[in-house]
Amino acid sequence: MSRYRQKYMDPEGRRYGIPSYPWRWAPEGLATRRQLRSMGLRPAGQQPCGQVLRPSRDKNAPKAAYLYRIDLAAPVREMTPGRWRTHTAMMRVRRTCRTCKEVFPFDLSRKHDRTCWPCLEAEGVTL
Repeated sequence: MSRYRQKYMDPEGRRYGIPSYPWRWAPEGLATRRQLRSMGLRPAGQQPCGQVLRPSRDKNAPKAAYLYRIDLAAPVREMTPGRWRTHTAMMRVRRTCRTCKEVFPFDLSRKHDRTCWPCLEAEGVTL
């Protein structure tokens, strides 16, 4: 086993406080949130039962992906009409210019406080 794998292999959880495995070495029956989502599942309130670690740019703090038990996961909740309305309204806010209130087919930049290009030019802002 390589030094990298030895460093992050801690199935008992003595070193990191939670069972830890190197990248791509998680045992069967455990999955990350993204893996659960791709299976149409969600953690359903369960606490992480392990983690997968990999090196990061910061040598002292590895990146972690928490693992959840697949057998305790629940199906993803359906989008109700009310949730769709809320989602649509939130997305519309991201596309609306705060100055002229015009709605665009793309998200406006937060860098310029969600202001469209014509309004920025009128204010004399140069990019």
